[in-house]
Amino acid sequence: MGRQFFWILAISACLFGCDHIFAQESPVASAPAAAPAPINDPRTFVEIVTNQGNIVLLLETEKAPISVKNFLDYVEKGHYEGTIFHRVIKDFMIQGGGFDVKSPGREKRTGAGIKNEAGNGLSNQRYTVAMARTGDPNSATAQFFINTSNNNFLDRKNSPDGFGYAVFGKVVKGIEVVDRIASVPVKPSANGAPGDGPSEPVTPVVIQKIQIVVPVASVPVQQ
Repeated sequence: MGRQFFWILAISACLFGCDHIFAQESPVASAPAAAPAPINDPRTFVEIVTNQGNIVLLLETEKAPISVKNFLDYVEKGHYEGTIFHRVIKDFMIQGGGFDVKSPGREKRTGAGIKNEAGNGLSNQRYTVAMARTGDPNSATAQFFINTSNNNFLDRKNSPDGFGYAVFGKVVKGIEVVDRIASVPVKPSANGAPGDGPSEPVTPVVIQKIQIVVPVASVPVQQ
């Protein structure tokens, strides 16, 4: 499948010392801390583990079921391991999930495109995540982008092509990581869209893995 992009106008333990023959009595080892309790939340959360930090997404399983299932299929296959955020445009978005860090000029193989769900009522607001695609509205596969500005013009009702870009989740933890990635130095790229300008991170931003997670009480999600 061809490169995907937006067709628009213009992510020791310290051991106590050895017992001494004449030492005072040994200290009592403290009990290990209890594991944080899971939050009883039926929603689906995934964690994007990157070399810049971790980002947790809440997936919109009800409003974007096709896009969420597609994304999770790629997660379960391990597709995203070793991929990169190859397209970073300041005050717009960060895009990744398609190119391998070992061969950044070659897109990883994917399955068929999915139905465009941009009419689901979700808007491309800052820190939402959406499917990337080619000029074909129903061509989204593995690549996704995180909006770093309010990009209403990517919504179906405002999109120049009349189809828009389907939002399927939002960032609920790790906003500072998104901002960090959005601010990395960039260079000219062959994997962007016409008119992008420099958009490829000088130092690769690597997605080490994406995994389904259960939120816990000690790590509340940002609503």
